[in-house]
This record gives sequence, C-alpha cells and structure tokens, in this order.
Amino acid sequence: MMTPETVLTIAQQALEMTVMVSAPMLGAALVTGLLVSLFQAATQLNEMTLSFIPKLLVLVLVMMIAGPWMISMLTDYMRRLFTSIPTLIG
Repeated sequence: MMTPETVLTIAQQALEMTVMVSAPMLGAALVTGLLVSLFQAATQLNEMTLSFIPKLLVLVLVMMIAGPWMISMLTDYMRRLFTSIPTLIG
C-alpha cells in the first residue's frame, strides 16, 4: 500500500539519482567555466564564445566518458522502481 512515507522515499531516491547522474556534467562545466574565467581575467579577453565553446567540448567529452555509467545507473533505478510496483500497490 502506498503510504506517504513510501512516496517520500521514492521521491528522495529520485532526487538522489538526479544529483548522482548530473554531478559529472555539472562538475566539469563548473571547473571549465572557472578555468576559462581565470584565463579571461588574466588576459583581459572578454569574448563570449570563449566561455561557451570549451564548456560545450568538455560536456561532450564527459558525456562520452560517463554516459554509459549514467545510463546504467538510470536503467537500474527504473528497473528497481518498476519491479517494486506490485509490492507498492497492494
């Protein structure tokens, strides 16, 4: 039976999964943005595409490296969630 505690547990697990899956991309974008900002401040070169293109390239690289891990994490979570549906309903 679905109790409020069960719903909150499922929501908490979904949020944890979202943070875990998005952390590699967010971390890479943060570090890249920081490095590009330091470079721009040191050289006084304020070109908007200079901050966008490196982030885009790093995110593509992170997706290629961490993509299989991210997909396996999401599919494992969804498989566990779908197999627990009969026990949650009744």
